[in-house]
Amino acid sequence: MTNNDLLFKIHTIFDYTTEEMLEIFSLANQKVTAEQLNAWILKSEEETSEPLDDKSLETFLNGYIVFKRGPSEKGLPALSVKLNNNIILTKLKIALNLKAEDLIAHFQIAGLELSKHEISAFFRKPANKHYKKCTAQTLACFMKGVTLKNSTK
Repeated sequence: MTNNDLLFKIHTIFDYTTEEMLEIFSLANQKVTAEQLNAWILKSEEETSEPLDDKSLETFLNGYIVFKRGPSEKGLPALSVKLNNNIILTKLKIALNLKAEDLIAHFQIAGLELSKHEISAFFRKPANKHYKKCTAQTLACFMKGVTLKNSTK
């Protein structure tokens, strides 16, 4: 799953308007134009599509947390040195206010059976011996679960 795919999925799953998407970016102090946003959410094979870099995606996710949960006393989190699927999953978990049981349900509805222990391994520090890398397939499965959960509401 590319950064562009993830941004597009969030845009469509929750039916956010362009203005709401721009507001999310602005909550994390990134000025984005409607033209940039539209280029990021197009399919990659479309001529005017532009790749969404890691910094912009992580900035969006930080803004998404503020959008969904309100500002934190600590301010915005620092951007990662290298964005990965574990960080993305963590930020989505925070923004959507999901507990372990919710994550299990999202994965289950998408056809992936994970235990509470397996899920908690995604949120550990990489140096921890129980850390587990979140693959692109796992993240895509989670997003499928979010899509299916939100389509049944």
